[in-house]
Amino acid sequence: TNRIPEISDSIVEIDRAMRLGFNWELGPFELWDAASVEPTVARLKKENRAVAVNVEKLLASGKKSWYTDDPGSAAGRAYFDLASSSYKPVEVPSGVWSVEVAKKSNGVVKKTAGASLVDLGDGVGCIEFHSKMNTIGTDIVQLISQSLKPGGPGDNFDAFVITNDAANFSVGANLMLLLMSIQEEEWDDVNLAVRTFQGMTQAIKFSPKPVVVAPFGLTLGGGTEISLHAPARQPHAELYIGLVEVGVGLLPGAGGCKEMLLRAIDSASSIRPDGRGESVELMEAMKKTFETIATAKVATSAHEARGLGFLSDSDSITMNRERLLADAKARALELVRGYEPAVPRTDIPAPGENILAALKLGVHLMRQGDYITEYEVKLATKIAEVLCGGNVTAGTPISEQYVLDLEREGFKSLCGEKKTQERIQYTLKTGKTLRN
Repeated sequence: TNRIPEISDSIVEIDRAMRLGFNWELGPFELWDAASVEPTVARLKKENRAVAVNVEKLLASGKKSWYTDDPGSAAGRAYFDLASSSYKPVEVPSGVWSVEVAKKSNGVVKKTAGASLVDLGDGVGCIEFHSKMNTIGTDIVQLISQSLKPGGPGDNFDAFVITNDAANFSVGANLMLLLMSIQEEEWDDVNLAVRTFQGMTQAIKFSPKPVVVAPFGLTLGGGTEISLHAPARQPHAELYIGLVEVGVGLLPGAGGCKEMLLRAIDSASSIRPDGRGESVELMEAMKKTFETIATAKVATSAHEARGLGFLSDSDSITMNRERLLADAKARALELVRGYEPAVPRTDIPAPGENILAALKLGVHLMRQGDYITEYEVKLATKIAEVLCGGNVTAGTPISEQYVLDLEREGFKSLCGEKKTQERIQYTLKTGKTLRN
């Protein structure tokens, strides 16, 4: 505090310099507020330590913290200005925004234990996750489904953004809840959980109002499936996204396989529109998609995610994390004008038995080379069967719901496997994957 105004005009610049320059989560004055100014000053005096003049100035003015909430300002808070001995709004550049600030200025429409529906203004609602590590549980699934359906809490909004202020977007579904259901052999509960998760991702895709997902940091498993189903994405450049379910002995069960299959088919038909169900282009696209899911590939940036098919060419990337929410809101407002919701596809040409045989051969060779375990052969085969639409003739028309049913059945059958249960337990205990 003695360095003001010597090195900066206010406490804001010092806090910002320490956060950005030294990667601190909180600047020194923000830390002091977290510890409470009055008790710390009292302790300093008790231990006969010197207390800075500017700190005495803060307390003498009747104020008890360096920062205070200010819903009317762009930053949502005000700082104690030493020159005037009063609070002044923290100034931030245009476009720098957060869900926390939106909550203070516009309020929360609905809140559950794991998620909230926040008003961003201009007819845009934000669905924010705030569970531990943003794991996706029943409360998040229900809030998204309710907010997007007509007559729900999000009825007054014209568009939605799904994002939050945490360090990571979401690490996926809540494995602890799943494991408990499996151990108690509540198979109807597992079936219902997967069905409702699928219903939630389909609600995002076919919502009559545009939904923009703004992923950042770790976006794994179920978090990736939410992102894949959105009509548009506004990712942050630092993005670690991937369908990692195979690491816990499962397959993407909420539409992840379906969406990656659609991307592979669309990619192949963009090169060769008249290609049949077993064209070379489709074979190459399917091999790439299968490898991405079966080896649990995680993109280490938004640019890499685009190459793996997790993002489309139309998704623009935000470089500054603090501008992500404002960019996502602007994208949602763009989509509102003349928005036509997607229609469930019923004419997907199934890759079929020939491509399935080729993928199974690749799995067999991986096993022969001792790159994968015997159980991983089973996992990979299950994923290949879902991606190819089952053992059907190439080009057979299948629907999105048919692929979802295949996913759900594959997911449930793997839940009953002892080795999958061992993988889930190991991951929950250690945070690492087990190769059994």
